[in-house]
Amino acid sequence: MIKRKICMLGAYAVGKTSLVAAFVSSLFSDRYLTTVGVKIEKKRVQADGTEVDLLIWDVQGEDETRRIPESYLRGAAGYVLVADGTRSDTLETARRIRGRVEAAGAGRPFVLLLNKADLKDEWEIDADAEAALRKAGWPVYRTSAKTGDNVEAAFVRLTRAMLEAG
Repeated sequence: MIKRKICMLGAYAVGKTSLVAAFVSSLFSDRYLTTVGVKIEKKRVQADGTEVDLLIWDVQGEDETRRIPESYLRGAAGYVLVADGTRSDTLETARRIRGRVEAAGAGRPFVLLLNKADLKDEWEIDADAEAALRKAGWPVYRTSAKTGDNVEAAFVRLTRAMLEAG
């Protein structure tokens, strides 16, 4: 059985834990629980006929005063960056995190999830910013942990990229 570790990275309260719950258990809760340290979940997925056990490290959020410990990234085959579409500043946090992750071990596959797509009336990340990321080669998905939109597709895309990377 192929196993791959991935890390969920982003600012506080962007929906990392909710996305993991939606992906692993098809569950959503409106209750906000801050992740302290890291919480690990597991899910088996199929990607192009290959079964892969994903070990998903749901890492505590980052802000101006607290950085994600680089030790959490050790052994990760890929990562998921998460930004909250209703808070444009969280996209800047995701960009900073990606810069540090790349500096620490370039070449890991990743996907960027612009989460909370179900809150269209509150959306702050403009189409130009999203288009610029896509043009720069970032795999971008608008997701909703609440509805499940694009959650499975994003994780399968990351799994395929990790398998291609070896």
